[in-house]
Amino acid sequence: MQLLDGKSCSEKIRQEIAEKVAEIKSKGDRAPHLAAVLVGNDGASQNYVAFKVKDCDEVGFNSTVIRMEETATEQQLLEKIAELNSDDKIDGFIVQLPLPSHINEDKVTLAIDPKKDVDGFCPENVGNMSLGLPTFLSATPNGIMELFRRYSIETEGKHCVILGRSNIVGTPMSILMSRNTNPGNATVTIAHSRTKDLQKLCLSADILIVAIGKTEFVTADMVKEGAVVIDVGQTRVPDSTRKNGFRNVGDVDFDNVKDKCSYITYVTGGVGPMTRASLLQNTLKAHQRK
Repeated sequence: MQLLDGKSCSEKIRQEIAEKVAEIKSKGDRAPHLAAVLVGNDGASQNYVAFKVKDCDEVGFNSTVIRMEETATEQQLLEKIAELNSDDKIDGFIVQLPLPSHINEDKVTLAIDPKKDVDGFCPENVGNMSLGLPTFLSATPNGIMELFRRYSIETEGKHCVILGRSNIVGTPMSILMSRNTNPGNATVTIAHSRTKDLQKLCLSADILIVAIGKTEFVTADMVKEGAVVIDVGQTRVPDSTRKNGFRNVGDVDFDNVKDKCSYITYVTGGVGPMTRASLLQNTLKAHQRK
């Protein structure tokens, strides 16, 4: 078993981006600028945005965090998005999810200018990705593809089972894995809560990508020997033995699954850092397009 070290890979990507930013600045141009809109006080979201600001500082980007109260209306958020769309000093921005329940996430996603949609969620960018056209790739799926690329994991002709069909991970992941690219060229099956014989299906997977949102859902009897397992899940669960009172748990029962795998990610230091690295790559691309 080899651990797929997203933390180490993301550090290399940030180094590569920092070199490009230094070159941009040496020519007298301004640095790329990423903005993040944070609505409410969700602890995980605040931590994630703080990491993004830290990443920006490390590579030489400018960054801005716009904080809005939990009680902010949908219209107020849409007006803020319109401001960011028209701000030439902002190359790309994200609206951190999840949003408060009174705000329609689909409406918010549709309001973002596709040219600044560095999360890769807008229909135009997803459509371009489906057609293999230049675009901003969805951050988490692209981060996983980058892991495959940098670890030289063979995907061509492999059976890839994706647990979860969200617009953020499962669906775009299936598109990238099935495209005629390297990595890619896999035979892809998307499974979900209504899939029959799920255990049998998972056991047929050469590559198992889990983004189902249920802690330790994938157990050892669902994974075949030598499979590549990517755990996208991350849930905070109470843990009185930890100083902060919680621990992060993935969608895979890591301790019991790891010895069956050829490669596997861990819930911390796996997919998360690669998602953040993809966001930086997309922001740099947005800046270069200008």
